[in-house]
Amino acid sequence: MFDMDDLKRRMLGAVAALRHDLSSLRAGRASATLLDPLEIEAYGARMPISQVATVSTPEARLINVQVWDRAMVGPVEKAIRDSDLGLNPNTEGQTIRLRLPELNQERRQEMVKVAHKYTENARVAARHVRRDGMDLLKKLEKDGKMSQDEVSRLSDQVQKVTDQTIADIDGTLAAKEKEIMQV
Repeated sequence: MFDMDDLKRRMLGAVAALRHDLSSLRAGRASATLLDPLEIEAYGARMPISQVATVSTPEARLINVQVWDRAMVGPVEKAIRDSDLGLNPNTEGQTIRLRLPELNQERRQEMVKVAHKYTENARVAARHVRRDGMDLLKKLEKDGKMSQDEVSRLSDQVQKVTDQTIADIDGTLAAKEKEIMQV
């Protein structure tokens, strides 16, 4: 059977994932979530840095990464250096310090491009959810489990939910873009 609440929940998931991705883009001050998207090869598996180290922000422009296992210091440092975050790790024992440079205009524009990429991924996810819902409605109509009028009414609802979700995604991007470009 067709479940509109499940469809809405999945679309909200796309918006939540976008907000999580955008939270990793810094806009002026250090954030412990900045390193969340980075994964390292550890103990035979890929895992986020937060599972092998404690990430903290003691100052506005400094991130400390306290690695728990000395053997993981190298892979964590390499993941940070190879990322597109533009950070240069400074390692002392099992502590990695990341000094965040002031954001210049060029760097801000690069961050906006990354934000646009995250946003497009969220739009695509919402459209996939819409397509799944529409396909299910067509299948239910074809199998004779739902009338044509019911399918038409529910299709309109699916489209409205999709339009609202895309509007939420675009609003989230606009707010983040404004935050990034603010000097």
